Amino acid sequence: MAKGMGIVRQIPKYGCYALKAVGKKKIFCIGRNKTGTTSLKKALENIGVGVGHQRPGELLIHDWARGDFRRLFIFCRTAQAFQDVPFNLPFTYMALDKKYRESKFILTARDSSGQWYESLVRSHSKLFGNGNLPDTNDLKNADYCYKGYMYDVMRLVYGTPDNDPYNKDILIAHYERYNKNVLDYFRHREKDLLVLNVSWKDAYERLHLFLDIPFQDCEFPWENRT
Repeated sequence: MAKGMGIVRQIPKYGCYALKAVGKKKIFCIGRNKTGTTSLKKALENIGVGVGHQRPGELLIHDWARGDFRRLFIFCRTAQAFQDVPFNLPFTYMALDKKYRESKFILTARDSSGQWYESLVRSHSKLFGNGNLPDTNDLKNADYCYKGYMYDVMRLVYGTPDNDPYNKDILIAHYERYNKNVLDYFRHREKDLLVLNVSWKDAYERLHLFLDIPFQDCEFPWENRT
């Protein structure tokens, strides 16, 4: 069985989210990992937006690498909003935009590309390297989604070499290029894209205004800090 084939079989158990999403505009959180995506997920849930389960989407990494979004579109039936892989990878937002007209896109970002890189390294060191920067062997043996998933991510998404999987120049260039491409794509569509730094004092208010939801004066939830 191909990796990720279980996605279609998992869809029925997310029926409650699917029913709540009927007739509502899709919301796609397309900021890269370690830009506050978990906090954004929590914020959306707090205001009553159903967010799709992350793992089935992550299992579609090989579909994304082939440019095949068919099973992703099936998965999008399961909820109103989605975040993380493969929604926050290059080209996915273009396919989603063409498939789901009038949908909303949220690009989360850090204060700088260097800050993003350091957060990514800290997180992966903790999760996959026993506190040290993971090497290729660590990534091939990391049991996340499936054994070797993280190696596939670094290879397919970032294209870093086996002898230097966390090459700073390559990763930062990738992050900056991705954000620039998103901004270029939506450059004349400010109603469709929200650029959000979850550390901004008015981040929660911006989110409410973008989604046309009445704002209650409270702080943005900050989850999974690194």
